Amino acid sequence: MTEFWDKVVNFFENETFRKIVLFFAILIIGIIVIKVLLAAIRKILGGTKMEKIAQQFLCTILKFVLWLALILILLSQMGFNITGLLTAFSAVILAVGMALQNAIANVANGIIIISSHMFKKGDYIIVNGVEGNITDINFMFTTLITVDNRKITMPNTSIINNNVTNLGAYPKRRVDFTFSVAYESDVEQVKKIVTDVMKSDGRVYLDPTPFCRLKTLNSSSIDFFSNCWCDNADYWDVYYYVVENVYNEFKRHNISVPFNQIEMRERKDVVKMPVSGKGLPARVEKERKEEPHHGSLLDAFSVNIHKPKKEKTENAKPAAKSEPKPKKEEKPSKPAKKN
Repeated sequence: MTEFWDKVVNFFENETFRKIVLFFAILIIGIIVIKVLLAAIRKILGGTKMEKIAQQFLCTILKFVLWLALILILLSQMGFNITGLLTAFSAVILAVGMALQNAIANVANGIIIISSHMFKKGDYIIVNGVEGNITDINFMFTTLITVDNRKITMPNTSIINNNVTNLGAYPKRRVDFTFSVAYESDVEQVKKIVTDVMKSDGRVYLDPTPFCRLKTLNSSSIDFFSNCWCDNADYWDVYYYVVENVYNEFKRHNISVPFNQIEMRERKDVVKMPVSGKGLPARVEKERKEEPHHGSLLDAFSVNIHKPKKEKTENAKPAAKSEPKPKKEEKPSKPAKKN
């Protein structure tokens, strides 16, 4: 920092008046050029279909680049080594980029979202199990408001890396229904009731015509698939209207909605199972030949281990016999008396 101020002082002390005038001329002209260029670019972008947030982002980047170029020109005019400054600046940019790589990824994905027109404010989208209306889109986050009035802020990276279902991309939307009735119901009557209910709602389009057909034969019911078209804003109102009124019309015309059921039958016939043979034969023992026993390696090893002890024991017994204890002297027996 001291070196910087020393160079500034030397510049104004040693350089001629011509260089001083040139320095301020470059500064003033540079400021004017930057303002004129930014104004012209904003006017050009304003005439395009580009989103306003994208226009602001491009103008911000351009403004930063122009001011950086002006500062480098002025420093070069003052005698500083621009190469060293650019090297240091590049190192700082690299370090900041490594530290903020997630944020930079969000910014890049924000540019993709805005430039590709994936969705716009007010669209109802579903992303990774989260759904709601978009209230704000910027270069870092996208904000949603759910149907129960919760605010959810999602990073742009999570939106780019997942499938996005945009339910508000078009002005009209199809409403799908499935109605289950008992097997004894009249198919044509059920179809007429459902289509009449859908046509009775003025929010439902008559072109395309509301649709209803028998779709599935289930174990406990027969299922009818039906649909109609309405405006995006009327989707839920139409859905609840049709479901409630179809239920009432089914009751009015004695069409039952069955529960899950299991059919059970009693079997009364006599079951005859085919049998072959007269039963199990008597056991006959197999003749087996005795084979010589071959000891395992473990048995041989155990024999070798215990063999010395056995020999020691056998050697010990003869040793005891080789040195017999001295016999006691026998007393002379008395002669037998003669009768």
